[in-house]
Amino acid sequence: MYYPTLQWKITFSLQYGLQLAKAIGQTHTYSILCGRQVNARHLRSTEVNYAYFFCTLHSRSDLLFGLIIPLYNTKVASLNSAIGYYARVQGVNHLLDAFLQKTQCDCQVVNLGAGLDTSFWRLKAENTLPKKYFEVDFPMIVARKIHHIKAKSQLSKPLIETHSSDSLLLDGHSLDSDRYCIIGADLRDISSLEEKLRKFQINTELPTLFVSECVLVYMNPEQSYRLVHWAADTFHTAMFINYEQVNMADRFGQIMIENLQRRQCNLAGVDVCQSLDSQKERFLSTGWESVNALDMMTVYSLLPQDDMSRIERLEFLDEKELLQQLLQHYSICWAVKDALSLGISQIGF
Repeated sequence: MYYPTLQWKITFSLQYGLQLAKAIGQTHTYSILCGRQVNARHLRSTEVNYAYFFCTLHSRSDLLFGLIIPLYNTKVASLNSAIGYYARVQGVNHLLDAFLQKTQCDCQVVNLGAGLDTSFWRLKAENTLPKKYFEVDFPMIVARKIHHIKAKSQLSKPLIETHSSDSLLLDGHSLDSDRYCIIGADLRDISSLEEKLRKFQINTELPTLFVSECVLVYMNPEQSYRLVHWAADTFHTAMFINYEQVNMADRFGQIMIENLQRRQCNLAGVDVCQSLDSQKERFLSTGWESVNALDMMTVYSLLPQDDMSRIERLEFLDEKELLQQLLQHYSICWAVKDALSLGISQIGF
């Protein structure tokens, strides 16, 4: 299995700077949580994690947070992890929004291992939706998300508003509308993945953005190479954003690996996470024209400093060296093919 269980993600992953985004989702500009206004005191008193707290301070709160994730088991080990998560959200969103701007939203997005991510709803609220937004994850995760979409009008209404007919195409492991599609599939099975994407009208001629966050690292290198090669080979104008660990050969990285192994979570693809160069090589060797990669400490330094200073003042940050070590062991890598000369190779920080 290349992907940790959802329960593991909720209870352990942020503690070690990993995969809370799949459980918590991205932030956007709604200020509602379970029908109530959210403030810092409410977040702290209900033990909602710092990561969500910081993200809501940036753009108020997340509509899906209260609708999908119950307020339990979300304690965070440290402020450092929360700041790392904040940098991750802002970094990925920066590249995503830049791609939408370069293509003037005449594109599609494929979120690989999307979990309970909420980017579609953020983009809908900001009126920056691509032509179609695809999500792919294991059938069990997809079934859970579909259940929440069906049960909550706040989630289903944006889909219906962007759909041309009265009903959505729906079964237990997929949901399809004109602008949003979620598919249950195993990313290691490329032929099945492509078959399902084509079934729901993915357009290989349209500029396409792939997003994966702490997903490829749970595949062995051969499997992740096949996936990124398929993306480069199938889509002539595309960008691939990959967020995951880096610099894992040093002592800090080894401690991270050992902590995960004790929780029976093995990083099958950790060999690709040895350096920024090894991250880039995965894409350069599989057909991508240009690749950039930054560790998250660098990304953090490039984010708006007023935001960063405000966040660090929220609670006394006395372990800046530990924060730096944590951020140096995660990276964002983005690869590009620009056959249409849209300028997407110029996207960066």
